[in-house]
Amino acid sequence: MRHSLQWIVGHSDSPERRPDDMVPASVPGNANLDWAAARGLPDWKSGVNYKQYQWMEDCWWLYEAVLPDIRLAPGETLFFVAKGIDYEYAVLLDGRELCRHEGMFSGIEIPIDLNGTDEPADALQPRRASGMGLLQIWIAPPPKDAKAKKGTRAEAAQSCKPAVSYGWDWHPRLIPSGMWDDAYLEIRPPVRFADAYVDYELAEDYSHACLTFTADIAGPGKASLTLFDPEGKSVLQIPAGGSAVLNSPELWWCNGYGKPSLYRWQAVLHADGKLADSISGTIGFRKAELAMNEGAWQEPANSPITRCPAPITIKLNGVPVFAKGSNWANPEVFTGIITEETYAPLIKYAKEANFNILRCWGGAIVNKDSFYSLCDEHGIMVWQEFPLACNDYYATPRYLRILEQEAGAIVRRLKRRACIVLWCGGNELFNSWSGMTDQSEALRLLNKICYELDPGRPFMTTSPLTGMAHGNYYFRYQDGREVFQVMPDARYTAYTEFGVSSISNPECLSLAAGGGDVFPLEINEFTIAHHAFEAYENQSQSWACLDTIRDYFGEARTLEQLVDWSQWLQGEGYKCIFEEARRQKPYCSMALNWCYNEPWPALANNSIINYPASPKSSYYDVADSCRGALISARIPKFAWESGESFYADLWLLNDGTAPVSCGQAAIIIELDGAIYPVYVWNYGRAEANTNIEGPTVRLQLPYIETDGFMEMKLIIQAGGLSSHYRLLYNGK
Repeated sequence: MRHSLQWIVGHSDSPERRPDDMVPASVPGNANLDWAAARGLPDWKSGVNYKQYQWMEDCWWLYEAVLPDIRLAPGETLFFVAKGIDYEYAVLLDGRELCRHEGMFSGIEIPIDLNGTDEPADALQPRRASGMGLLQIWIAPPPKDAKAKKGTRAEAAQSCKPAVSYGWDWHPRLIPSGMWDDAYLEIRPPVRFADAYVDYELAEDYSHACLTFTADIAGPGKASLTLFDPEGKSVLQIPAGGSAVLNSPELWWCNGYGKPSLYRWQAVLHADGKLADSISGTIGFRKAELAMNEGAWQEPANSPITRCPAPITIKLNGVPVFAKGSNWANPEVFTGIITEETYAPLIKYAKEANFNILRCWGGAIVNKDSFYSLCDEHGIMVWQEFPLACNDYYATPRYLRILEQEAGAIVRRLKRRACIVLWCGGNELFNSWSGMTDQSEALRLLNKICYELDPGRPFMTTSPLTGMAHGNYYFRYQDGREVFQVMPDARYTAYTEFGVSSISNPECLSLAAGGGDVFPLEINEFTIAHHAFEAYENQSQSWACLDTIRDYFGEARTLEQLVDWSQWLQGEGYKCIFEEARRQKPYCSMALNWCYNEPWPALANNSIINYPASPKSSYYDVADSCRGALISARIPKFAWESGESFYADLWLLNDGTAPVSCGQAAIIIELDGAIYPVYVWNYGRAEANTNIEGPTVRLQLPYIETDGFMEMKLIIQAGGLSSHYRLLYNGK
């Protein structure tokens, strides 16, 4: 039985001095927001109001709760359970320290006893466990590495706290503190499950699965487990410590490759002929592995080979998967307010975008349980990184101790999730700005932890590795080339980060401005703070890229026009990259754009979903390009002029497990209300998971007088395989 607590919170400059004032606190939540709400601080998401919150990063926060009067039956015990407190803290009861802990991803379970005597209690009588005792949690200021440059993300380099909180090119510097996950009192019976879980081993031919039920039982009792199939029918019963074989299991598949079948299990514990405890969970039967990409063993050409491209083809249940998806970021800056309702629309949009994978980036949090439940349910594979990103996480005894504790807790919590297909050490660690290598002790430790706790699941040291690509993040590169010219010349086994920035939706812009007008978009403190300008590598135009927009379209007359033009470029840029990556299959096996979502209302970003869960128009372009099968056009450039000879290479892309029958595709150009037939392609049958290269089609573009530009549509009419592209036409 669980009991919630009524918390208050306040801040101090020292744990030796109780705060002068305390305010109501929400748990789960963040102390920063509780204090802001009580003191009437302005909305941190609007304008530059977030700067009024930054002083909080140097505070000690004190949470307090008066324990209710709880009577325990004989044999019962009371525990204080906290699933996640951010970040370093001490727990006290009536001034007595119960524990000290560092790390937000490992929880605590502390026995509570307020009898006030060391004399043994009468085992036959109810006893008072608590009542008017004062529970306190002192949270230290967020960690800051003394060797790091002040005010930079490098201050996170000796902790397991997400580096993104210290500031990024799409995230303000706001460092949360507080009880960010569930915390409660729990009465535990004398006979109970301390833990219970089910392991399985799939046969090589997937014909059966051998299940083993393990139960850690406190007290004398007898446990058994019942397995229910995806339709809810009981199919197996297993005693604790026993095993059983499930024949012809329904497999868990990722989105687009089959049904994400989930079995449910329930374990019950009986003592003295009565039900004492129960626990339940789910199982998705599947095998995930990383295989070498076709042709990668031959690189480099010289022998002996020392650095081949790393294996990055995901094989799910023996089937090579072309991984299409995105990089997942925190859905909120203040992680304590993230709930299942926060995650649900975002995962729904990911499925509807035809994504089959999300890379949970190492600069962000490791998500709450409901995120993984939704991914299990919707067939979204998860590439899970540990909380390391873009820093040198150099080895000190304290850091390695905390890393081992936190990584172990993460793996133990998530290893039985069907959606987790890959562990990864972190983001961009083998770079000049990070300075780590595969000999770095932190990464060797993570490899060891994953192997010992979850040996059947792949581990990758960092992203990118040899053969993979991160970047670029613009429609038009600094040398003047567009993604249309760059991508066909690229050759990588996986594009694990790539971006095309755009200006956000009008409602997101309004939220950022507190309802004010942001047009015309100009460089000032507010627009810089919300990442429209000077966000990335000191490039003044990132991420709004107004100079690029003007070069193609001219000066926007309205905000809506500016947003439309910007997201037009983003949509076509992302279509180009996703489809070109797919054309490079089987040497290439993955395309993940940077990024999917965002934690606050950015004015401009590489995201395809604005905060909190509002798709840009470019989201639908990406969804179109990630369909299982389509007719695709490789187009050499975005802008065309009257009289030019337009051309494009046609492809039939098929990532699915089923063949595509032969058919006919009519290619036309629509311009100024007129239709211009280009070509009719009678394409042949495409076998499962196989592309077909088609012809190059051409059309002499007409001469049309215009004052500026027109939208030129390339339309491929082929039933369910149809595609369309929005291009630019400049008349004379």
